Amino acid sequence: MSRELTAVSADGTRLHVEVHGPDGAPAVVLAHGWTCSTAFWAAQIRDLSVDHRVIAYDQRGHGRTEPSPVCSTDALADDLEAVLAATLAPGEKAVIAGHSMGGMTVLAAARRDRFRAHAAAVLLCSTGASRLVDESTVVPLRAGRLRTWLTGHVLGSKAPLGPVTPVAKKILKYATMGAGSAPHMVEACARIVHACPRRVRHAWSQVLSTLDLDDAVRELTVPTAVIVGSGDRMTPPVHARRIADALPYGLGLTELPGLGHMTPVEAPELVSGRIRTLVTTYTQLKEGA
Repeated sequence: MSRELTAVSADGTRLHVEVHGPDGAPAVVLAHGWTCSTAFWAAQIRDLSVDHRVIAYDQRGHGRTEPSPVCSTDALADDLEAVLAATLAPGEKAVIAGHSMGGMTVLAAARRDRFRAHAAAVLLCSTGASRLVDESTVVPLRAGRLRTWLTGHVLGSKAPLGPVTPVAKKILKYATMGAGSAPHMVEACARIVHACPRRVRHAWSQVLSTLDLDDAVRELTVPTAVIVGSGDRMTPPVHARRIADALPYGLGLTELPGLGHMTPVEAPELVSGRIRTLVTTYTQLKEGA
């Protein structure tokens, strides 16, 4: 069972939303990352929608959501709140999972009343709260001003990505995935990322380059688990460790050996399993208490 709907954000931006799975089942909300779309969560939607109501949406400018001149962390939080309002009943709890910029969306919404009213637990995958350009290892140089400058220009490039060629897949795999990633996983991620309009990619890169959500981590007061790949070059494990240490109700950090930035694609069973555990522990048990 699946259906599509539109959620309207605070500034009028219309967000594409998908709801998969049986009505009345425990709810899971998925927020994808920079340059991705709902297609990024294909494995989780397939696995979880058998017995969960899986809600996935396209961030503004991504997938089937219209672009907006407003790009900010506040806008990301507004959008998540709009999705929660459009898909969940008053007081209904959900597990909310965010990957990369989707995790930053969760952090940006952490102090919002509607988020707190609906969030039973959170899973943060491959994300960071600040210093994204400074600590990225996409450019293989020693940390310092030169690496930061080059990284900013690489990630913030306005150049079109072009078609998905063997060379393009090699570049994307190096930057975002572990060395052992299967070819079909690389292909899927490349097609998703290359479909993102370059203007959208550039606009959000500017927001991410100055991101500072460190204070928001301490506002995330629901049970929160953190996952990161040990080979993540976009948001290296230092980010996940810092977040895990600062969380008021942290459930621990899982570092996945050899995996890169695309953990929900690279380790689909593990990510889906962690979401299931959070639902069982923090949604179903509370409702039955």
